[in-house]
Amino acid sequence: MTRFGMVCVALGAVAVAGPALADDLSFTLSNNSGAELTEFYTSPVGVDSWGENILGGQVMAAGASGQVTITDSGGVCDWDIRMVFSDGDALEEQGNLCDTGSYTIN
Repeated sequence: MTRFGMVCVALGAVAVAGPALADDLSFTLSNNSGAELTEFYTSPVGVDSWGENILGGQVMAAGASGQVTITDSGGVCDWDIRMVFSDGDALEEQGNLCDTGSYTIN
């Protein structure tokens, strides 16, 4: 393959992958714990920093469910998840949010 051909193939791969990077990931979050959920953070597995609090200052009551969206997920399915509750407890777990379409806190 010529040098020009390799560059065209590489640019084509980037063009195809580009729109997928802007994908949002939506799932149902259910709080089956006994406490209000006050903060909910996600981060792709292997990334050492948390994103913004997805609840944005809102509180999810014990027993409540709602739709959550991770904007610009980049097609990532495996996420580290950090939850902070009104009683001060914090919990960190991992989950594949694409396969299930939901995440339940027990």
